[in-house]
Amino acid sequence: MRKHTLLMTGLLALLGSCGTQISPTDSAFSQQAVCNTANVALGKTYSASSIENSGTPANAAFDGNTGTRWSSQFSDPQWIQVDLGSVQNLCEINLNWEAAYGKAFKIEVSNTGTGGWTQIYSTTTSTGGNQILSVTGSGRYVRLTGTQRGTQYGYSLWEFGIKTASTTTLPTSDTPDFGPNVRIFSPTESAATVQAALDNAFTPYVKNSSAQFGNQRFAFLFKPGTYNVWANVGFYTHLAGLGLNPDDVTLTRNINVDSGWNFGDESNATQNFWRSVENLAVLPENGSTRWAVSQAAPMRRVHIRGNMALGPSNMDGGQGYASGGYLADSRVDGQIVSGSQQQWYTRDSNIGSWAGGVWNMVFSGVTGAPANAFPSPVHTTLATTPVTREKPYLYIQSDGKYRVFLPNLRTNSSGATWPNTAGTSLPMSQFYVAKPSDSAATLNQALQQGLNLFFTPGVYHLNQTLNVTRANTVVMGIGLATLIPDGGINAMTVADVDGVRISDLLFDAGTTNSAALLTIGQAGANTSHAANPTSVQDVYFRIGGAVAGKATTSLIVNSSNAIIDHIWAWRADHGNSPTGWNINTADTGVIVNGNNVLATGLFVEHYQKHEVIWNGQGGKTIFFQNEMPYDVPSQGVWSSGAGTNGYASYKVASNVTSHEAWGLGVYCFFNIGGTSTGIVASRGVEVPNNANVKFHSLLTVSLGNNGTISNVINTTGAAVPIPGTNTAPSNVVSYP
Repeated sequence: MRKHTLLMTGLLALLGSCGTQISPTDSAFSQQAVCNTANVALGKTYSASSIENSGTPANAAFDGNTGTRWSSQFSDPQWIQVDLGSVQNLCEINLNWEAAYGKAFKIEVSNTGTGGWTQIYSTTTSTGGNQILSVTGSGRYVRLTGTQRGTQYGYSLWEFGIKTASTTTLPTSDTPDFGPNVRIFSPTESAATVQAALDNAFTPYVKNSSAQFGNQRFAFLFKPGTYNVWANVGFYTHLAGLGLNPDDVTLTRNINVDSGWNFGDESNATQNFWRSVENLAVLPENGSTRWAVSQAAPMRRVHIRGNMALGPSNMDGGQGYASGGYLADSRVDGQIVSGSQQQWYTRDSNIGSWAGGVWNMVFSGVTGAPANAFPSPVHTTLATTPVTREKPYLYIQSDGKYRVFLPNLRTNSSGATWPNTAGTSLPMSQFYVAKPSDSAATLNQALQQGLNLFFTPGVYHLNQTLNVTRANTVVMGIGLATLIPDGGINAMTVADVDGVRISDLLFDAGTTNSAALLTIGQAGANTSHAANPTSVQDVYFRIGGAVAGKATTSLIVNSSNAIIDHIWAWRADHGNSPTGWNINTADTGVIVNGNNVLATGLFVEHYQKHEVIWNGQGGKTIFFQNEMPYDVPSQGVWSSGAGTNGYASYKVASNVTSHEAWGLGVYCFFNIGGTSTGIVASRGVEVPNNANVKFHSLLTVSLGNNGTISNVINTTGAAVPIPGTNTAPSNVVSYP
């Protein structure tokens, strides 16, 4: 089983019935000069009053290398300056001091370098370290003069960075151009026209083996109304309604995902990845909708006015294969038949009833969910979800302007939020609408300009890290917008601030190793963000498959109280590009260092060491799905310590004293080229023995009896494979 200002009075009256709050302005977002990210002092001509010795030259402060430094002689005053080559408007000075710092210093600018110096900054109370100084002024030459040393030594700088201000601003609009990969439908269009557009995005890729890792990206957006169409949802396709509520848009034939593309194996849906549907209603013509998906294929904020089947096209009875999905903030009026789905997570929804389950069916805050009965049947049910904040979504007003709705935070939540979703709304003029042709510098300029980012469908190559530093920034995509870090950079970092929302992005590792793809908060951060956490939703990480990607860690969460709501971190086991132990390398999928972080829907697979490492206190996970790496070449190269075979997939650090998790499935398939390699993992889950570290509903499985997991959690739980069975799970109801 290889898983290969508006008129507020009128508008609020219109929206009051659905509990919506609109932000107080709809005018174009204020724009101002912004600070560019590039250090313009790098490699420029330099001079200094003195150097300590031949190993501390002035150019070392402008070489971009924090391992080299300029150091002056041991006297006051001393200066260092740089020639920028032309007069520049300055906005920021970055001084990275060595231990020998300047307690008192000033920064001056000049157009000639021989006189006319103008002071733009001074201090007598510096404490050294890494100082970021906001400045205003212009000049060709920039000089730092130290007048009082902080130590008995000279002045010493690892780096003297200078950033310039841009007087240009990026354009925004409330009726933006979403680019060629977005099609916006109106109910006045003929059904044939809409159907043809949907078919043209699906049919060419049905039997195309490279489509799974191709560059095609589609978003189909439906204005409020009714559409008599059948929408097959293929790879890299995003269907979404543009109403405030799902019932504002109705598809009266169906939406569909099956396995007809899979080269004759129509019972296998284990590779139905990378697609989504949200914010619309479906009135299925035959009474039932098929959504036979696996990872990275969420359904959110959808109303199915009938039944729904989650198994492949000929497998409603429970045969075949499908390997896990995610449903949230939705309503299914009839019955959901899980069929061959091996694991599934449903959150904060309303369903008529549920039938079936293979290994790990998890529900939190779901009206109509089956009773908690794990492992017989395999249902783990929580009455509420501890903390939720639904994902941002795009909608259109009657005047043709677009906005992004931001649902409010909820605690101990249950049921779908709509039609009375509480929240706020932002005009699209507060977003930069990104296209794949945009450079990383442009995207960073938008962020520095105070804009949010809206990624249209496509593949974006990044040659610098995207830096999100402003609280409440929204970074969202549609159509599986894909970010590729080139040259070994980290793709995105988020400061330890309140309320950042990141959603609907695929981070695809580049061929030069990145230390991390996405980092939330700085290391060592300990500020509480409980009232307004950062959230990561429908975000995917891919190591290999399209190219021989490499990244040490995919997601690092340093901020406290963050919400991880449906991610898939995947080191590829197959693809258009070769995959293998030494080809697409990655240690760990997710590292959580922040306290009180909540994960709802954590899919992490095939990483080469611990796949999830949880170092923060008070963490919670509801639903974890994991497969250990298939391609371990030998037992000798895969050990987390003396006497320990392999790496536990979910590891809670030994110093953690409080943690809780529900519904964890860990599977192994130690097989290379169709041959079982006999690899052994000592355990699926590793935790400290503490009464406040609590786990519920865990299991391990050896897929097709390929390899061994000796225990489920620590030394508890029977080994798999279980003698005399094929792919039977080993279950643990609770631990300790």
